[in-house]
Amino acid sequence: MLYSRYFIPTIKETPSDAEVISHQLMLRAGMIRKLASGIYNYLPLGLRSIRKFENIVREEMNKADAIEMLMPSVQPAELWQESGRWAFYGKELLRFKDRKEAEFCMGPTHEEVITDMVRREIKSYRQMPINFYQIQTKFRDEIRPRFGLMRGREFIMKDAYSFDVDSSAADLSYNKMYNAYMRIFERCGLNFRAVEADTGSIGGSSSHEFMVLADSGEDAIVSCDACRYAANIEKAESPLFTDICDVVSKPLQKVLTPEMKTIADVAAFLNVESVNTIKTLVYASDQGDLVMALLRGDHELNELKLKNHLGWDEILMATEEQILFCTGSPVGFLGPIGLKQDIQVIADRVVQGMVNVVIGANEKDQHFINTTIGRDFDASAFIDIRTVSAGDSCPRCDAGKLEMWRGIEVGHVFKLGTKYSKALNASYLDSHGREQTIFMGCYGIGIGRTVAAAIEQNHDENGIIFPIPIAPFHCSVVAINTKDSGVMAAAEEIYFCLEKLGIEVLFDDRDERPGIKFKDNDLIGIPIRIVVGSKGLAEGKVEMKIRSTGEVLSLSLEEVAENVKQLLDAALVHAE
Repeated sequence: MLYSRYFIPTIKETPSDAEVISHQLMLRAGMIRKLASGIYNYLPLGLRSIRKFENIVREEMNKADAIEMLMPSVQPAELWQESGRWAFYGKELLRFKDRKEAEFCMGPTHEEVITDMVRREIKSYRQMPINFYQIQTKFRDEIRPRFGLMRGREFIMKDAYSFDVDSSAADLSYNKMYNAYMRIFERCGLNFRAVEADTGSIGGSSSHEFMVLADSGEDAIVSCDACRYAANIEKAESPLFTDICDVVSKPLQKVLTPEMKTIADVAAFLNVESVNTIKTLVYASDQGDLVMALLRGDHELNELKLKNHLGWDEILMATEEQILFCTGSPVGFLGPIGLKQDIQVIADRVVQGMVNVVIGANEKDQHFINTTIGRDFDASAFIDIRTVSAGDSCPRCDAGKLEMWRGIEVGHVFKLGTKYSKALNASYLDSHGREQTIFMGCYGIGIGRTVAAAIEQNHDENGIIFPIPIAPFHCSVVAINTKDSGVMAAAEEIYFCLEKLGIEVLFDDRDERPGIKFKDNDLIGIPIRIVVGSKGLAEGKVEMKIRSTGEVLSLSLEEVAENVKQLLDAALVHAE
């Protein structure tokens, strides 16, 4: 491809509304252009990377026996009403009416549509397992679209849906997709983790997120430095401390702690470590139910763990009025002793067995010291409700410690079970002729989001450093001084030779200064750059620069094609 005949509208200045690196660089590199809030045109260079990633996804999905199809973006309201998600999904669901006043939505996902198709077409256990996938445009009316393709309203997604006869068979389909996702992101040359995750609004019994590691990632994740355990911070299991305290408990005593409302203030005032205090928090459900949560003073509550244990739809910090009603105390002096109203008390499992600790006395400016769990108060349950910390022991192996990362979610797999098949009455006849409910799984990958995440992970001050498998072009040939016929002849010879080998080449034949060409080539992230100039040609040499390492080689004309092919083959073979 000739640069002069292609469309790569690079810009020098960083757009003011671009907050993250991928958004900045995709705009500057001429990969995307904004049409409306959260809606983008994919320009030729950006589309090439997206199509390359799509091809990797298709190859691995096909290898995993998934079958490609295409479902409509526009979906009838009746299906969403039948599943119960029409009202539940909220304002992110873009609703509209046609000329006949029938209600529709722009699909943010396709569970309802695919389940409707399957309930009409799949009638027997002999037709399963089966897995359908598509690469389709979705729309979610985000309240605050931001970060370019990272969180847009309209986006390209690969979604797949598996259908099985029972839970055990669904596990096999789930594992098949999990392994396919591992291969997909490995082939892209990305540093990522597959982490245990909450199922969220999609529902289901088990779930993994695939996170590209990047400092700009919105999600906090943990992974073990010794085994394969990894989890979203909301899902991560905290280790169970097994140390048994053999300290003799002292008599409970109430002490004055004037205006000491925080753990840090109380610990400093009483000259104790925060590990010897208990933090008390009160939460409310959307129905007005109250719960008191107890944690060790140096730990933080994981609201999702508490919410899931209670089975609440929503969890909220209790109001001052609610707290005063059940404890009789202002915030800052709360505790489980002497409650004014009956309230469920849930304690983190680390709290169990604590002796001689400090806790609020449910009176202004008062705390208890020498509190002993089981003697002075008890809890209805001791469970894992805390947020893990870096350096915690791994909950799955004896050797490892947990490390903290920032991640960008690019893929998610769910074992749905029968949530949608029951709601939409998708059933089959088993081998005995009995009607049974189909078990489902769903599996999504953000296509544009993955390309953006690759840029977040692979860039420098000069621009994008594309991994070879998803780079828009494998190689560029840059002619210095296009008015020199010898330079152009040599550059064209290299260009045509590389093209004959099946290498995707961008020939920078523009009549521009060398500095402009080098800056543009670095900005758009081409992995290998061949520079042809009159000075080098006088010695029979051209320059090859590898974008990812900065390594520069001086090669003869005859060596160029072989060296480029070797580099690409090594990268692409490793990725297959």
